[in-house]
Amino acid sequence: MRDISEVAALCFGFLGWATIGISLQDKYWRESTTEGSVITTSTIYGNLWMSCASDSLGVYNCHDFQSMLALPGYIQACRAFMISAIVLGTFGIISTLFGMQCSNAGGDNYILKGRIVTLGGLCFLLQGLCTMVAVSWYAFTITQEFFDPLYPGIKYEIGKGLYIGWSSAVLALCSGSLLLCTCNLETAENKIALPPQPHTRSHKTSRSLSESTCSQYEKNAYV
Repeated sequence: MRDISEVAALCFGFLGWATIGISLQDKYWRESTTEGSVITTSTIYGNLWMSCASDSLGVYNCHDFQSMLALPGYIQACRAFMISAIVLGTFGIISTLFGMQCSNAGGDNYILKGRIVTLGGLCFLLQGLCTMVAVSWYAFTITQEFFDPLYPGIKYEIGKGLYIGWSSAVLALCSGSLLLCTCNLETAENKIALPPQPHTRSHKTSRSLSESTCSQYEKNAYV
């Protein structure tokens, strides 16, 4: 049962880690709204790294953000969270591969392998949290500007790149939760199935022997 749970958790974690890269490569994190426009001649969209514009003929032009310090604070923070999520997902995949029971990479020490799997589960949980914070923060800024009637700039709508990021976060959270639940369940079963301690048995045995010796001594004393 644990082998199946670990394999499923590894698949979820790998899919979550892979979709982070897909989300970062997607250019449609935000897209200019068409609300109130009768004729739309151009569309402006972008993500954490670049901004693009396309016209009605399909011609588009993109330019990367030149200065990181000139960017808004939320974009810099979202970049840091997404990069951290990629690093944590990498450690999570490696830890899970080494700690799985069906893998020979970590040796035969099941206690050590369980700790490694627990570490992998924590990495996946942190990966999901970092991705969720980054994507939700970016989406919150878009919606806040969209519903602000006094906002003077271009209003955007949520793009498909954010939905991919949310999917990645959910997969990573499911993977980490599954790994931690599997390790906790196995620990509880081991505690229940733990045999009695040897020193306790020897103490009871020596006590029974001493009582039998004393009773025999008392019987011989009356002879």
